[in-house]
This record gives sequence, C-alpha cells and structure tokens, in this order.
Amino acid sequence: MSTIAGPLAELADAVTEVPLVDGTSTRFVNFDYAASAPPLASVHRVVTTAMAHYASIHRGQSYLSRVSTAAYERARDTVAALTGARPHADVVVFTRNTTDGLNLLARAVPGRIVHLDIEHHANLLPWRTGRHTPVIAADSVEATLHALALELAREPAALVAVTGASNVTGECPPLDRLAELAHEHGARLVVDGAQLVPHRPVDLAATGIDYLACSGHKLYAPYGGGALIGRRDWLDAAPPHLLGGGAVVSVGIDSVEWKPSPARHEGGTPNLVGAVSLGAAFEAVNQLGYEAIAEHEGLLYARLLDGLAELGIEPLRIWPGHGDLVGVASFNVPGYRADLVAAYLSAEHGIGVRGGKFCAHPLLQRFGLGDVGAVRASIGLGTSSDDVDAILGAIGELIRHGPRWTYAAVDGYLSPSPDPRPAVDLSCADPGC
Repeated sequence: MSTIAGPLAELADAVTEVPLVDGTSTRFVNFDYAASAPPLASVHRVVTTAMAHYASIHRGQSYLSRVSTAAYERARDTVAALTGARPHADVVVFTRNTTDGLNLLARAVPGRIVHLDIEHHANLLPWRTGRHTPVIAADSVEATLHALALELAREPAALVAVTGASNVTGECPPLDRLAELAHEHGARLVVDGAQLVPHRPVDLAATGIDYLACSGHKLYAPYGGGALIGRRDWLDAAPPHLLGGGAVVSVGIDSVEWKPSPARHEGGTPNLVGAVSLGAAFEAVNQLGYEAIAEHEGLLYARLLDGLAELGIEPLRIWPGHGDLVGVASFNVPGYRADLVAAYLSAEHGIGVRGGKFCAHPLLQRFGLGDVGAVRASIGLGTSSDDVDAILGAIGELIRHGPRWTYAAVDGYLSPSPDPRPAVDLSCADPGC
C-alpha cells in the first residue's frame, strides 16, 4: 500500500481514461508535467468566470471591457507581487510563453550574452541574434561558476542567461550566487524559469535576478500565456516586440510614437485568458505553499529514484552529487530505445512520459545521447505514490518480459503497429464525441 499522500492539488480533469492496445482502458498516469501541465481546478474556474465576462481590453468603453481590463491588469499586479518584482524598476510583460519572453529580451540586450551549454533551446537560440558565448558547464557547480567567472573577466558581457531548473535533469543552479557573479562583472542575469516556478518560489528583489521568463502551460495554466518580468529600462529602450495597435501613443503616415513597457511589447489584442490564468496559477501555488509542494514532490521523487536504482537505472546528472533538484528524472532503460520505452508505457500501461532530446540537444550530446535521446519522467502536483509505483512496475515488466506489442515509426514517431486505439476529435463540441 502507498505510504505517501495522494495529489497535493485538484486538477481540472483529475481522472482521464485512456485506451490501451489490448482493448481495455485505464486511468491516465501523467509523468509529463515538465512538457505541459494540466490546469488546476481553481485556475480553470477563474478562466470560466473570465470568459463569461470577456471583452476586448484597454480600448473599450463597455462595462465588460472595463471588467476585462481590470482583470488583466490585476493579473499583472499578481505576477509582479508573487515574483518579487522591484516596484517602479521592474515591469511585467505578458507573452505567449518562456520562449516568447526570451526572444523579446534578446532584442533589448545592449551587448554580449553569455550562457551555459546545458540550456533548453528557448534559452539558447534567441541569443544567436547577437553576440553570444556559450560556457561549458563543468563537473560541479563550483567549477561551473569558476568557468563562468573566467569568461566574464575575459570579455565584458551585458547579460548572463541560465536555467532555473534543468528540464532534463531537474538540477537547480544557485541563482543568488549567479546574480552576484553577473553583477560583479557588470552584467545582468536572466533566468529561464519555465521548470522552476511550478516547484520553487522566485523573488527577484531578494536574489538579485534581473529578468525572469515563465510559461503558464508549465504552471497549471495552459491557456497560451506567459510573462517576462524584470528591469524596465532595457525594455523601454528596445524596439517593440509586436508592431500594432495598443503599443502606440500616436501614429502618422510617416511617424509613430511608441508607449513605454509593458504596452510597448503587447501590441494587438492581448490574451486575456492567458494573463488571468497565469495570475490565478501563481496565486494557487502560493496558497498551497512552496514548502508543501517541495515536501510532496520530494517524497515522490525520492521514491521514483529509489525504484529506478533497484531496476539498475541511473538518471542523468550534469553535476553528480548536486542535491538541489526538482522532480525531473531522465534516464535510459538498458536494451531499449527511449522512444520505444515512451511508446510502450503509453500503449500498454496508459503512462505518459517524454522520450527524446527535450529541446536540449547540446546537453544530450554531452551525455553521449545526441542520436538516441532519453526517457523523461516528471512529477507535479497531481502525482501520487500509486503513479510512481505504476511507472516503476511497468518499467520492471519491460525489463523482464519486453513489450507485448509491436512498434514501428509512423510520421517520424515510434507508435504501436497496428494501433487499435480509437482517435479522439478534440474539435468536436458534441459531448458524445
């Protein structure tokens, strides 16, 4: 029997039945939170309320427009307050996701960018629009900090870009020390917070972090919203992220006067639902309490790692022995391709994991897995000890007996062949679909 408590928070759809290739169905077991998390029930309720009062924001005089505008700006205030944004010095710009926020910042940086080689593509590719230098993460956190310090001393930089939590290994670098190091060399620090904010609190003012980018779909608010939070001076001086209505003071045939941030970078009709849901998600995780989240996920993560060890499986680590981790484990099952393991877990056990390179190709290449990738299991608020037991049991069965079904590449992905599971039409509004 399980000895660890069940889910810490209620998800909007707590139980989803999925079909298996043997003709039966089972409860979906989600170990893919690091890719995208389902909405919390409380967030979904806020979205439902917002949609009942939906109207275009900022430029309308109707009652609903004013209600929607107030909700949008209240969400901005919530995100600022719950990420420790510095009053007056910082601004919250609503974006589509972390990638969008980092692309926005990339156009605002007035100089060279330095980043580590362990980053997600969202924190690698935007910097290639300017001068950038990757620093190879060494075999320990201290050695990595030393290598970064040497690079900053060698040539001045404007910005240091780092992950808050690796989407491959779950490892968290010391952000306060990184901010201090960057500032000592005249640079600023931006943190890719996509994997961090669902698990840990972030306080920009207290840690010295200059910019934080995050996504709603990682934070139990998958409604197309994200945010870039940080110092407004660079953003006020940057070219507008989207050229369009709402970002301007006035427009002539041959002239334009742009607004300051955040409106400067939120051209067009903003995503009200994305913003409101993101604010609601920050409120929800703060009400749950990050200490409770860390305890819940930490116990389950330890259970998962212990079980993998019993199966002879060792998760990937950037810094062996580093103990600051969130609940992400990437590994390989001896004798089986990562995509086969992922397909097997889904088709034969109803378990969702990710098999591949996780948009972190340079890091997987460092691990010698650039061609084959790995399996990633990630833990969230809806994970239970029964879920952990289920994935460990399924992997153990694979090791002992192999898959019961046949698999082949279909449209570039390994899938059951044949696949008897019925398709679901998500575009159908009929409840009977």
